[in-house]
Amino acid sequence: MEETARLNEMTQLLRQRIARGGPMALAEYMALALGHPKYGYYQQHDPFGQAGDFVTAPEVSQVFGELLGGWCGTVWETMGAPDPFLLVELGPGRGTLMRDALRTACRKDGFQKAARVHLVETSERLRKVQAEALQPFHPVFHAHPGDVPEGPALFIANEFFDALPIRQFERTESGWRERLVTFVPEEDAFRFTLAQGKTHDLQIPAPLRKAPAGSIAEVSLPALALAQDIGGRVSRFGGAALLLDYGATETDGRATFQSVRAHGFHDPLARPGEADLTAHVDFESLAETARAAGARATAPIPQGALLERLGIHARSERLAEGADPADAEAIRAACRRLIDPEEMGTLFRAMAIAHPDLVALPGFDDD
Repeated sequence: MEETARLNEMTQLLRQRIARGGPMALAEYMALALGHPKYGYYQQHDPFGQAGDFVTAPEVSQVFGELLGGWCGTVWETMGAPDPFLLVELGPGRGTLMRDALRTACRKDGFQKAARVHLVETSERLRKVQAEALQPFHPVFHAHPGDVPEGPALFIANEFFDALPIRQFERTESGWRERLVTFVPEEDAFRFTLAQGKTHDLQIPAPLRKAPAGSIAEVSLPALALAQDIGGRVSRFGGAALLLDYGATETDGRATFQSVRAHGFHDPLARPGEADLTAHVDFESLAETARAAGARATAPIPQGALLERLGIHARSERLAEGADPADAEAIRAACRRLIDPEEMGTLFRAMAIAHPDLVALPGFDDD
């Protein structure tokens, strides 16, 4: 009964918004369905793990977080080992990644003393879980990335950018028009519709402006604003950001807006507030934006390539050697899942944004 009432409230809220103001931008639909302070998906659900809607890399294997922690420790030393510095995670899930990362990073002399852990999280439910997981490090919570204090910083963002709201535009025979969300009473369902007016080409990513009819452009203004903010921060104060998410190396003309519920694909316009909503990350645009803010941005590489360069095989084997046969096979299977091209190895990409003087970033400059 409680779930039905919550579903009805979110659906009613969106229907009322459309009735008052007409069809809404997809970004507004996503922002409400995911982040509404009372009925939003992240406020009402613990989406992670087998009991949730999806499994992220930190839950697949502890090695994932440990390798990222090693990355942070090495980059911190390259920065000159500033004390204090900010260690920031955007969208920390259950705190699993940060806990595993700190276990490795704190092996560096002085790292634990210097690190100030900051977590960007809107869900009060998840904040409680994170606080418990990271209790020894006394994490400081923020609702928005812009609330993080200034100073030398290392940022980690694993599957964070994909959930930031996007706008969609469709190339028609007469030009680009925005795709909006409306409600069709006859079908009792939310549907896409096209805006009446044309969209100026400057709103479309440059590689797609001459794309053929039927192409879809997805633009995340919050993601671009965050890339600009991170790029500006690390270029002024020193530091770096490690971004891992799913998306293409280059901007293309495909629609990637999707929904996941109970580990399966779900109609993204059905049952708003009860399913995760994501879109592939436009790494090319993020890199251009960070560079314009004065930072260095690497080309995105497959997640599998990064993890292999950081030593996933050696670390997994060390764990397996001390385990019984069943656990050892589970450890190796988790390693394969993270790096195999048929699983998470190439679907997920990794990119770094850093101060221009950080010319050697582990995993990205090994070529």
